[in-house]
Amino acid sequence: MTVWLRFSRHAITLAVSLLASRLILLAFAADPKPQFKLVIHGGAGTISRQTMTPEMERQYRDKLAEALRTGYKILKDGGSSLDAVESAIRVLEDSPLFNAGKGAVFTNVGTNELDASVMDGASLKAGAVAGLKHIKNPISLARLVMEKSPHVMMVGAGAEAFARQQGVGLVSQKYFFTERRWKQLLEAKKKEMQRSSNASPPTPKEASFGTVGAVALDQRGGLAAGTSTGGVTNKRFGRVGDSPIIGAGTYADNRTCAVSATGDGEYFIRLGVARDISALMEYKGKSVKEAAETVILEKLAALGGTGGVIALDAKGNHAWPFNTSGMYRGYIDADGKIVIEIYKD
Repeated sequence: MTVWLRFSRHAITLAVSLLASRLILLAFAADPKPQFKLVIHGGAGTISRQTMTPEMERQYRDKLAEALRTGYKILKDGGSSLDAVESAIRVLEDSPLFNAGKGAVFTNVGTNELDASVMDGASLKAGAVAGLKHIKNPISLARLVMEKSPHVMMVGAGAEAFARQQGVGLVSQKYFFTERRWKQLLEAKKKEMQRSSNASPPTPKEASFGTVGAVALDQRGGLAAGTSTGGVTNKRFGRVGDSPIIGAGTYADNRTCAVSATGDGEYFIRLGVARDISALMEYKGKSVKEAAETVILEKLAALGGTGGVIALDAKGNHAWPFNTSGMYRGYIDADGKIVIEIYKD
């Protein structure tokens, strides 16, 4: 009897020990390593290996990598997706390589007009600015509109007055001058002069267009998106594209995804591209890849528009479909792995 009792106690002790070990393993499984991700783009368009020198490609890759590392540090340290998006875009805005901030293209009258927007997926709050001429980092002013005003969008002189009120320094138009963009304007005007007087004015597809953007997922599961652009070369009459339009060029919702777009702005506005991707996920249960490809490769293409998007869902899955020959794009995951791509093939 005594032996049996000792055996039973040993068996019970062993069973309890095994159960405790299993519970510990389950606890670790239920609390996996925090996942976060940052995806960026530097514009879609006619980008081919034939026209890209090795040195130019290296410059683009290096700057995209710098933007990714800047946002990654914020996410790794537990920072918000909004901070990561803003910081990554500022890096691209400060580079003359991209059509945003320093590298913005010229309007028909030889000025630079910049647009940007940002959106928080947790609160659905958003901020946007358009027609800026003296703001070094439009993405940061867009965030101030979101956080320091009751409005979503401000434009032109009013937006810059708000910037001064918020302590944002203004820069001269000379800051945005680059020889490369100036030559693009002269070339666009030359082509325009060669057209017959009865021909229609150039469309954005005939001019150079491009945008920078970022979408991020932070360790708390928060999504955010941001987009910044200089518009299209030789644009007139205060033209504004999709980049500052919430639901067209930028959108974020923690329940679905975060999206930043680049391409023929007029088409993206007409289709409400960014919101449409989110809606397909919300109402039809599509994955972020299915939704993004449906909108870009089917709907946008059918309408005649060109461009692409980066999209990221709350589980860290991303998609970046485009229907042009290339799109500057890259991502960095929670492990610090960086992937950068430029061409379609």
